Amino acid sequence: MTPDSENELAEAIASAREPFVVMGGGTKRIGSSTDAVPLSTGKIAGIRLYEPDSLTLVVSSGTSAEYIDSQLAENGQRLPFEPMDYRSILRTTGTPTIGGIAATNASGPRRIQAGACRDYMLGVRFVSGEGKILKNGGRVMKNVTGYDLVKLMAGSRGTLGILTEVAFKVLPKPDSAATVAIRELDDITAVRALSKALGSPFDVSGAAHLPRWQSEEALTIVRIEGFCESVSYRANRLKDLLREFGEIDIEFNREHVDAMWRSLRDAERFGAIDGDVWRISARPSDAPSLVEIVRQSVSAEALFDWGGGLVWLLVPEGTSLRDHLENFSGHATLVRASDDTRSRIPTFQPPPPVQARIAAEIRRKFDPRGILNPGLMD
Repeated sequence: MTPDSENELAEAIASAREPFVVMGGGTKRIGSSTDAVPLSTGKIAGIRLYEPDSLTLVVSSGTSAEYIDSQLAENGQRLPFEPMDYRSILRTTGTPTIGGIAATNASGPRRIQAGACRDYMLGVRFVSGEGKILKNGGRVMKNVTGYDLVKLMAGSRGTLGILTEVAFKVLPKPDSAATVAIRELDDITAVRALSKALGSPFDVSGAAHLPRWQSEEALTIVRIEGFCESVSYRANRLKDLLREFGEIDIEFNREHVDAMWRSLRDAERFGAIDGDVWRISARPSDAPSLVEIVRQSVSAEALFDWGGGLVWLLVPEGTSLRDHLENFSGHATLVRASDDTRSRIPTFQPPPPVQARIAAEIRRKFDPRGILNPGLMD
């Protein structure tokens, strides 16, 4: 089912007699398979308002991320939170939409500096599980009208309502960028280097570690963005600061810099390799030991982003990763796996009992019949 408008969507939800699997472009299919009816917002598309001088964008949920990027680029602007494209890692087709990005709170390497998708969402319109059209927020950051449903909808993955419109704050696109790279560090030393870079005054916008991979050497990378002269100065100062960690190179070619961070953002190196993919959020200082604990039981390849606060792990199919990480402080999400594995292992980190009851009660308020992505967040 692909409604042509918000009103048509509301009517379809209000009259529904069976559950729906809600999607935008179908690129982020994470969770158990289901027999529910597919429902796409792909035709509810278009930019409703764009005021470059006010750094404000209001867009329908089915609008493609590629189109939005192109329109913002014409005015030297961008979405600050660098949303991930899941097509490579999930081997899906289709086109990422802004509704899917907002519903999953998709945020990339720049999150350590700029914040997450939810931090730039100013307002939303959505259809609840009862078929009601609801609106919250506005077009300015200081809007404080009632409950903050904007933040609640970010990351709810279509279980509370189906987004039809989102208002964002956008930011100028920097003139220049550079990557400061250190070669052949082990995981523990790499996280130490990233922590030192992040603690510096040089306004780092990306901090990641790519362990040795097949024939490729290990690479620890830090990104600097801004005006050309400022980037050159800060990158060279950062090189001096990190000299104790070994051989350091600086890449100033914008195309090469963007390509490297895009590949990291999308975890592309795991796209063509068979196995289950997990996404772990944890304290950066804990990340190397968590990976080592897993490697003591199964073969595992890792990527470290957010200075070590985000770890992507590729493990053998069917691996119950949480069994190896008991009592760790963080979240482990099963991003890619077979239907059989998903039937045995919950996709999302099971929450504490109190939090689970609160979440279930919130879902009942917005979707009393349980027809929107049922069971997805359980």
